[in-house]
Amino acid sequence: MTLSKYMFRPFSVKSSVLVICSLLVCSPLILSAKGPTSAQYGVVLNLSGKQRMLTQKMSKEIMLIALDIESEKNLVNLKKTSGLFDKTLEGLRNGSKELRLPSTSSRRILRQLDKIDAIWAEFYPVVQEIVQKKSVSGDHVSVVAKKNLPLLKQMNKAVGLYEKDAKKGGLKAAPGLAATINLSGKQRMLTQKMSKEFLLVAYGQGKEDNKLSLLETYSLFERTLKGLLDGDETLGLPGTKPQHIRDQLGVVNGLWVKFKPLVVYGAEHDTKSIPKEKINILAELNLPLLKQMNKAVGMYEQEAAK
Repeated sequence: MTLSKYMFRPFSVKSSVLVICSLLVCSPLILSAKGPTSAQYGVVLNLSGKQRMLTQKMSKEIMLIALDIESEKNLVNLKKTSGLFDKTLEGLRNGSKELRLPSTSSRRILRQLDKIDAIWAEFYPVVQEIVQKKSVSGDHVSVVAKKNLPLLKQMNKAVGLYEKDAKKGGLKAAPGLAATINLSGKQRMLTQKMSKEFLLVAYGQGKEDNKLSLLETYSLFERTLKGLLDGDETLGLPGTKPQHIRDQLGVVNGLWVKFKPLVVYGAEHDTKSIPKEKINILAELNLPLLKQMNKAVGMYEQEAAK
């Protein structure tokens, strides 16, 4: 396996402090007492939330390659997805004009980003080897099945920390909007997570565990979609009033009606194997569902900028 430079990019607490100190000297405006604006918090919550989705999208693409579903196309997609995750992770830490991200000044969040970097340093070289060799081995699948959820879990913790800061900062007047951006962004991840779990079942990797996970994932997606529309007190969702966003959620729901039967089939106890026809349909439908959900998140981000 070709080792990536990320294998040698640890971020200790000491180095994190040095980063903060350098930013205080070089970029006083970024770390002013006022902190990020509402618009900046919208971008941070959107893109940190998108990182969760990218962990699952990469894993899904690897499984499609393993199952010989449009391998060349998915190798290209895998390279782009992993590159975007890496660039955004760096941007969350140090800021990125291209991504419209302010740098992170919170020591608590920087320590959380350290944890993500450590897992990414193990995951990214596997992705790079797959892209280089243009194939996925059983060992690759085992590593991805083991490492993708810890990467997702730690990224999700970072989003939660950003959300707390947003509620105290630029979005303090609309805490429900911070939760809405977080959970609508999480919906993007769930489209890819359930696709990955479906494909792991099809591959025969941890079949029963992944069936159970798939059931939980699609159930959460459906509940959150309803909560985004009409509110869910337990999830902290106030419901959506702007009609153009409600219309967009309606588009998402229309795609979900077509997608749900596939994942229900994959999660059923009696499902012994998944025919290639159903795998091809899932490969075709999951990206439109992701795209339209992503469009809704962008609309919520624009609400934060008002």
